[in-house]
Amino acid sequence: MDPVTVVGHRGDPYRVRENTVPSIVSAVERGADAVEVDVRLTKDRVPVLLHDDTLKRLWKVDRALSSLTAAEVAEATGGGVPTLREALIAAGPHRLMLDLPGGDERSVRTIVGTVRECGAGERVYYCAGAVAMLQVRAADPAAEIALTWNTLVPPRRTLLDAVRPRWLNYRFGLAGRELVERVHKDGLLVSAWTADTAWTMRKLIRDGVDSITTNRIDTLAGVRRKGRE
Repeated sequence: MDPVTVVGHRGDPYRVRENTVPSIVSAVERGADAVEVDVRLTKDRVPVLLHDDTLKRLWKVDRALSSLTAAEVAEATGGGVPTLREALIAAGPHRLMLDLPGGDERSVRTIVGTVRECGAGERVYYCAGAVAMLQVRAADPAAEIALTWNTLVPPRRTLLDAVRPRWLNYRFGLAGRELVERVHKDGLLVSAWTADTAWTMRKLIRDGVDSITTNRIDTLAGVRRKGRE
């Protein structure tokens, strides 16, 4: 069994522009077991891949995503911003970890519905904070959830019972051995983000983390490979 799951952060962003089909393909080719992508809705409520709420940083278009239809986004970016459907096709049999920045009830239901329509429920899991993950759980009782948690204080049992996550998703600096052992004792897995140095990756693996999200897929795949030897 592999010591850790390799997750590409927004694809393979140090080689190919993040949250694009070529970035997803590159991540998979370089050894990612899963790819984390960010999903938001356009003005006409089409789920697309974009981390920011505007196109300015990545595409030099100073427009809010929510002010543009999917067709207008495609025109403004030369087709560079993929729809969630396109991303699911690009990932093939590999898993996608859908981060839902700013997800509300309506947007979450649309995203979960798209996953269901594509028959991709078994190869998709969701991550974000408690509000969005509660909405995911309401939309899909069978969804796999990685609850993002930003403190060493454990989530309350009432929240865990409501969200029913499989994973707790921590910033890598929080994910030490004591925390990992506590989470495992509760029957959950630990994912850590976003670790980019070999030293940090090795430490996380020694501490028992189950999944690492990284911008440097080659490095993490190499660390994992050496761990098998």
